[in-house]
Amino acid sequence: MATPKRNTSGYNGHKNWNHWNVSLWLFNTESRYRLVQRSLKYEKNKDDAARRILRYVGEETTPDGAPYSFSSVRAALVGI
Repeated sequence: MATPKRNTSGYNGHKNWNHWNVSLWLFNTESRYRLVQRSLKYEKNKDDAARRILRYVGEETTPDGAPYSFSSVRAALVGI
């Protein structure tokens, strides 16, 4: 039986720690998760959804200190 390949590049499959940490905070807190879902529903593309999320997050960094930036939020939206 073949062993499935795992994505071992980056940090837990993410490009870097900042992208991983922002993704963690966006999807592991209910209010942020709902913000992401609404943004994806009402915006025409993921770039606009990422901008909307940045406007409404209300913080510059995650509680762990990772900066909420367009690239980190947009990277969190890949694959959903």
